[in-house]
Formats: sequence, C-alpha cells, structure tokens
Amino acid sequence: MNTFIRLLILMIVATAVACSGGNPSSPSAETGAASTAPEKKIKLYSATRKGYVMSNKVFKSEAEWRKQLTAEQFHVAREKGTERAYSGATWNNHEKGIYQCICCGNDLYSSEHKYESGTGWPSFWQPIAPENIATRPDNSLFSHRTEVVCSRCDAHLGHVFEDGPRPTGLRYCMNSAAMKFVKTS
Repeated sequence: MNTFIRLLILMIVATAVACSGGNPSSPSAETGAASTAPEKKIKLYSATRKGYVMSNKVFKSEAEWRKQLTAEQFHVAREKGTERAYSGATWNNHEKGIYQCICCGNDLYSSEHKYESGTGWPSFWQPIAPENIATRPDNSLFSHRTEVVCSRCDAHLGHVFEDGPRPTGLRYCMNSAAMKFVKTS
C-alpha cells in the first residue's frame, strides 16, 4: 500500500474518532464492561405521570444486557431478531394497559392504540408519544423496511408499515419479547 493511501486511511479513522467523541455505550474490549457514559437527558412521555419527563439515555454493555434479559428477549431486542408469529405473550392481549420496553421500562404503546392486524404480532396504529420511539431504515433481508427502536435504550422493537388503520394509516408491528405489558385499571 502506498504512503498516500495509508495517510488517507489514517486521516479518515482519526476524523471518525474525533467526530464521534468516543462511544460511551461501547463496551471495553478487554473487560466487556460499559464505559462510564456521560448522562444524556431525553424527553419522554410517562403514562403514569400523564405528562412529559426528562430521563437518562440508557447505555449498557452486551454482558449487562445478557444478564438482564432472557435469551429470546436479548435476541429480539439487542440483536434485531423476530419472534415467530402467534407465539408472543401479548399478540392476542386485550387487557387495558401500557406496553413498556423490556430493556429500560420506557412507555411505548397504549392498549387504546392496539388493533388486530391479523399478522400474529402486537400491532398499534401509533406510539404512546412520538418521542418514546425512533425509526431507522432497515434494508436487511433484501427488503426496504423501517425499524422501530426504543428512544431511551435503542432496543429493537419491530417495524412500522404504511398499511394500518385510520387515523394514521400506520401499523407498528412489534415483538412481544421486546415489550412487557403493565395492566392499568
């Protein structure tokens, strides 16, 4: 490799590291532990408080997530897996309550926005609040989809499609393994 290419690669790597400011959520290569992350505050909607709150962004190492979650929960939420249709604990749930992130407890969806999509996964026509989720392009499996993640801890929740009911026309097709249901009265 000639000197120019080596210098160019070195400059690109140095710029990437400098621009990222380091990744506070990345585990240490030697210990597998999360580095001390600076607190990053985000605005989320809380169903119990019936209003917006400021919360810390959640950063954990892979080892910490594995210790906290079951194998299926880890596979779905942290490795972008998908549970089998009609197999999840909440796809056929009709009780009144809130669906929270299995990783961090962030309120994601209300039972008021859940509907029967016929897909075998819990489906919602809107999140509890737009700030509580984030979307990203997903071009895996030779398709173009939109991934839905928890905005507090970046857990993979499922995908959103434009074939849902009114008023939004959206179908948030979520994995039961990525959420826990909290019954309300």
